[in-house]
Amino acid sequence: MFVGLNTETVMGPIRRVVATAQNGLEVVRLGGLETDLTTSPFEVVERAPMYRLRRYFPDTDPAEAGPPIVLVPPMMMSADVYDVTRDQGAVGILRSMGIDPWVVDFGSPDSEEGGWDRNLADHIVAISEIIDQVRSHTGRDVYLSGYSQGGMFAYQAAAYRRSRNIAGLVTFGSPVDTLAGLPFGIPAGFATDAAGFLADHVFNRLAVSGWMARTGFQLLDPVKTLKSRLDFLRQLHDREALLPREQQRRFLATEGWVAWSGPAVAELLKQFIVHNRMMTGGFVIKDQVVSLAELTCPVLAFVGEVDDIGQPLAVRGIRRAAPRANVYESTLRAGHFGLVVGSAAATHTWPTTGKWVLWNEGLGPRPTNIELMRYDEHFGSESGVSISDRIIHTVASVAEVGVGVGKGISDFASGALRGTVELSGEATRALPRLARLGQIQPHTQISLSRLLAEQRRKAPGGECFLFDNRVHTYEAVNQRIDNVVRGLIQAGVRPAAHVGVVMQTRPSALAAIVALSRLGAVAVLLPPGREVHTALRIDGVERIVTDPENLDAAIATGMQVLVLGGGAQRDLDVDPSANVVDLEKIDPGAVTLPGWYRPDPGLARELAFIICSESNGHWETKQITNYRWALSAFGTASAADLDRGDTVYCLAPLHHSSSLLAAIGGAVAGGSRIALSRGLDPERFAEEVHRYGVTVVSYTWTMMREILDAENLALDGSHPVRLFIGSGMPQGLWRRTTERFAPAKVLEFYASTEGDVVLANVAGAKVGAKGRPLPGSAEVRLAAYDPIAGRLLEDEQGFIRECEDDEVGLLLGRAGVHAEMSGGAMRGIFAAGDAWIPTENLFRRDADGDYWLVDHRKTVIATPRGAVFTQPIVDALGSVDRVDLAVAYGVAVGGRTLAVAAFTLRDGRPPRLAEISDALDALAPALRPDIIQVVEDIPLGSSYRPNADALSAAGLPKPGTRVWYADPESHQYRRLTKAVAAEFQDGSAGVPAGAR
Repeated sequence: MFVGLNTETVMGPIRRVVATAQNGLEVVRLGGLETDLTTSPFEVVERAPMYRLRRYFPDTDPAEAGPPIVLVPPMMMSADVYDVTRDQGAVGILRSMGIDPWVVDFGSPDSEEGGWDRNLADHIVAISEIIDQVRSHTGRDVYLSGYSQGGMFAYQAAAYRRSRNIAGLVTFGSPVDTLAGLPFGIPAGFATDAAGFLADHVFNRLAVSGWMARTGFQLLDPVKTLKSRLDFLRQLHDREALLPREQQRRFLATEGWVAWSGPAVAELLKQFIVHNRMMTGGFVIKDQVVSLAELTCPVLAFVGEVDDIGQPLAVRGIRRAAPRANVYESTLRAGHFGLVVGSAAATHTWPTTGKWVLWNEGLGPRPTNIELMRYDEHFGSESGVSISDRIIHTVASVAEVGVGVGKGISDFASGALRGTVELSGEATRALPRLARLGQIQPHTQISLSRLLAEQRRKAPGGECFLFDNRVHTYEAVNQRIDNVVRGLIQAGVRPAAHVGVVMQTRPSALAAIVALSRLGAVAVLLPPGREVHTALRIDGVERIVTDPENLDAAIATGMQVLVLGGGAQRDLDVDPSANVVDLEKIDPGAVTLPGWYRPDPGLARELAFIICSESNGHWETKQITNYRWALSAFGTASAADLDRGDTVYCLAPLHHSSSLLAAIGGAVAGGSRIALSRGLDPERFAEEVHRYGVTVVSYTWTMMREILDAENLALDGSHPVRLFIGSGMPQGLWRRTTERFAPAKVLEFYASTEGDVVLANVAGAKVGAKGRPLPGSAEVRLAAYDPIAGRLLEDEQGFIRECEDDEVGLLLGRAGVHAEMSGGAMRGIFAAGDAWIPTENLFRRDADGDYWLVDHRKTVIATPRGAVFTQPIVDALGSVDRVDLAVAYGVAVGGRTLAVAAFTLRDGRPPRLAEISDALDALAPALRPDIIQVVEDIPLGSSYRPNADALSAAGLPKPGTRVWYADPESHQYRRLTKAVAAEFQDGSAGVPAGAR
């Protein structure tokens, strides 16, 4: 029965079993199979607590070594990733091409002194030092390269150095726009929340060991991991088949992983997952604010078509994040690890890297497999790896392993569920804020200082504000505020005292304002450089806090002057007889706090700030209670959807209500970073927007005009700004701003001086509209109003008539408990016993319920034909492309008042008269201006509000080619001649013939 059975048939399976057993025993004993493959020689040329710097092939003459390239490993991976084998490793291939390879070895935190305390900035600063060292050794600028997180380090270090001594950057699967392509198709909202929780509550206590890093990496692609292990077991009998890949297998399975320090992981999650600041800019390295937008050196990024960790969309984010750099890409069909180790890396990645370096050095042609990087717009549901690539790659792996369900299917399912997993982030943030606002009663303790102290308790090391490229943490800011409080107490300031603040925008100004709030005093904010003596006396101010720049003006008031800012070493050089106290010279530790002092005593009903501004040549004061401030703060945070990922840029000065209530208030309520600017300067604006990662810009009136008018404004579509918030932006400027900064929007606010009315155009779709009442603010209604007589109009029952849609009326806000306590309420307006606070402004309400500002009660032009409102005229003229600024005002001439409009030109060329007429045709004839003129300049107030006082005082415009009047017969505009001007003077022009 054994006839025909040959020896090979019997012995083959036996030899296979024996070989499997022998190889398996070797793996168990030694951790893998012994190979004859060797690694490349290296010498450690520099040692530091953070790193060891390896120079490979150290016997090479430095003069002949070629361009130096520094290779940076990821934080969780051994530096040997660049030299798994000499023949196929990075350093060996690069050396063979005439390039000088250097490798950074961070070691493992669990075996390095102080390793568990390392943070992200330590790694960046170390790489920066290494660049200096390599340049010192070689005398040449350095190519900086990194794999995965090592590439992120390379980007960050280059930005930190602003590309100094860096010849180029090469990265492999290194994400920049981390939220554009997350592993497993994880929704961005879920990822940021989870990363924030892990950073704040897990990795501040826990580090990641080497085995945890290895396991986590393998779990990111479980199908591939399982396939690799089954392949190894199936071929365990065939030593020759296993040996070529054994070094790679051992590296990936056991030897290549090192621990992560907890602080470094926490900082990585916060800055680059939660806030995505590689993309937006504004990440922090050793208290310095850094942005990839400052990169100017060339970049080559390798993109894995099936890389589900460094997904293509995330990697290609560098194209938008670094607009000043020439960015190239090279794509290959590889996963994350295959980009740097294995056959694809040996035949594509490393030869291409070498050729690109040589091309940049002028030593060879441009590689054929690179191209300028593209960055395609994408939908939020896209993952970055194409569906077809993922399905083909995953199904092939699944089929080989023999399982029926794989990661690709889970990705598909996660994409379908993304919409249901990502609940509205805006709603989850807004509801608690609005609920808290609704709980505030007159006796509730609430203030700017209290809210800032709350943020410190939540995140002491969190970033509070940025100024002059430095970051100030909540802990440091609160310590400074407490020190200023002690200085103020030493100088005699007590709760409820009115203290003037006359300071430029600077950290000390913010500290002074908050310190007065913490003390329970009232900060009276005045614009620097103005005559403020009268305003100070009116508001009962007895002392002034100022900075050295405004010291002389403050001394001139004769009041006690408290000087803050500029450091303790400066010399004030003032007359000894002047009543000046230098707060910087007071030792906080030597001040004994009095028994009455309680920090943050401010109640909602109490006065917090008085804001003084100049309007139409007159001083106006706005009294802001703590509740009114909180209303604006929580309302802005909700309407603008501010959170810890935002950086709010205070383009407006601190003494302006837009900054204090909306920008500062909203940022503090939302936990966002505040970026303070030294002033309106287009070049500084462009630089700081990128460097700080500004997402929200606060403005007043025409501020953005100077930015948009600047030549060569260094901003493009890669800017991080998503929103402009403020009040008073003209419609024409609004359109220019949204066009220039697309897709950013404008969030226009209106906040009444009286009562608790806050309107906001949250959607931004109706350019020029003030929007609708913010939740938590007062209910509003429009009361019928006679602007000429200055009185409300009653109905037949004696109540005030409420306006119909598009009827102009006086805006009233319902008097809540807070507004009633401040006085000024009118009762019995629309119903018996009701109470309303009148504002000073006239509005109309459209059919959708949106409110449009029409005029201030005091600036309505009373013409013989009736009231003419200024704002509709300004809006109509602002819709003409060549019109820059516009104003409307009254001029008394010929025994009556004329409505006159004036505008300036954007490019010096006036629009055609037909364009102006078409724009004004949107108004009823009785509401159009009598005269229109082009002027050279329209003065701006301290808040950049156009001021018509000088034009009105100049009287009737002089006849000319750029002055037109409205013909009362044809309702057409015609050129104003001397003859017609004379008729205006005697009162006959502008009146229909039948009425003369």
